[in-house]
Amino acid sequence: MTEFSFDLGAIDARAFEDDDALMHLAIEVGATARTRTSPNPWVGAVVLSDSGRVVGVGATAPVGGPHAEVAALRQAGEAAQNGTLFVTLEPCCHTGRTPPCTEAIIKADIGRVVIGMIDPDERVAGNGVSVLRAAGIAVDTGICKPEVSEQLLPYAHHRRTGRPFVLAKIAATLDGHTAAADGSSQWITGERARQDAHRLRAESDAIVVGAGTVRSDNPSLTVRHVEGRDPLRVVLGAAPADAQVHPCIEWNSSLEELLDDLGARGCLQVLVEGGATVMRSFYEAGLIDRWAVYLAPGFMGGSPTHPLISTAPAASITDFNRGVIIQTQNLDGDVMLLVDPPHRKGALS
Repeated sequence: MTEFSFDLGAIDARAFEDDDALMHLAIEVGATARTRTSPNPWVGAVVLSDSGRVVGVGATAPVGGPHAEVAALRQAGEAAQNGTLFVTLEPCCHTGRTPPCTEAIIKADIGRVVIGMIDPDERVAGNGVSVLRAAGIAVDTGICKPEVSEQLLPYAHHRRTGRPFVLAKIAATLDGHTAAADGSSQWITGERARQDAHRLRAESDAIVVGAGTVRSDNPSLTVRHVEGRDPLRVVLGAAPADAQVHPCIEWNSSLEELLDDLGARGCLQVLVEGGATVMRSFYEAGLIDRWAVYLAPGFMGGSPTHPLISTAPAASITDFNRGVIIQTQNLDGDVMLLVDPPHRKGALS
C-alpha cells in the first residue's frame, strides 16, 4: 500500500508553541488522506521528540496499509523514544487488517500521547486510552476536539448510527432556480465551483440520484477535475440500459433501507445529487445531515419552475426552521455554503 511522505524539514521550521498547534498539524496531515482511506477514518499523527523537534508525521494509508500512528512512528524511528505522539483519533487496540496501534506506540517507548477525539467505534471507545495508560504512558484527550470532530464527522456518524453521513449537494441562482424554465442547467455555476463539487464526490463513498435525472441528463456521476475514486452509483428507480451511470445500484425500496444497506457496505458518506423531488424525499424523511449549496451570483426571475426542493411552502414565518451555516467559500465568484439543518444544531457540542 502507498504511504504518503511529508517534508520534515519544512514542518520542523514552523513554530509549534503548544499542544493545540501540534494537534492542528495532525489535523492538517489527516486532511491529506481524506479521499483514500474509507472505510477507515482519515487520521493524522505527529511525533515530537523528547528534545522538542517534529521527527515523524503520518496519515492513514488506504485499507490494509498502516494507520497514521504507525506511519509517523516509522518515520521517527529511534527519535520517538520518550517523545510525544499527537493523533487526531484514539489509537486502536484491536487486531483488524493491521495490528493494534497501541502495540506499536508502546513498543516505540513513547512517553506521552495526545488525542483529539475518542473513537466511537465500540471496539475502541476508550479502551485504547486504557491500554496506553496501563503501559505507563501519559495520555491527554480532547485536544482540539471540535476541529477533529468536524473533520471526522462522517466516520463518527457511521460508527454511531450504522448509516453513512448524508450530504445533499445542489447548485442554484440567488433567487432559488436550479435550472431555466426549459430545464437547461449547464452551467449555473462556474468551473471552480464544479471542481469543488467533484471534490465532494471524491470524498463520498456513494452518490445518489433519481431515475428522472438519469433519463434527462444521462450523467456519468464519476470523479473528474480532481483526484479520487469514483463513488458507488445509486439510482432511485430504474436506469435505462444504455445510461452512462452503469454499473450502478437500482434502488426501489425505502431511503432508510438504502442508508442501512450503504452503511453495511462500509460507506461513510453518501452524496445526494438528485433533483427537487429526490431532495424532498430525503428532506421530509429527516435524512439530510448537511447541505452543500453552490450559489451563482445572478437571478433567473419569476417563480422557480425548478426549485431547490419541491416541498410545500411554509404557511407562516413561525414555521421557518433555521439551520446553521458552518462554512462559506468564495469560488471565483460563486459561493459555496455548508449548512447543517435544524435537527443537527449542537451536534458537535
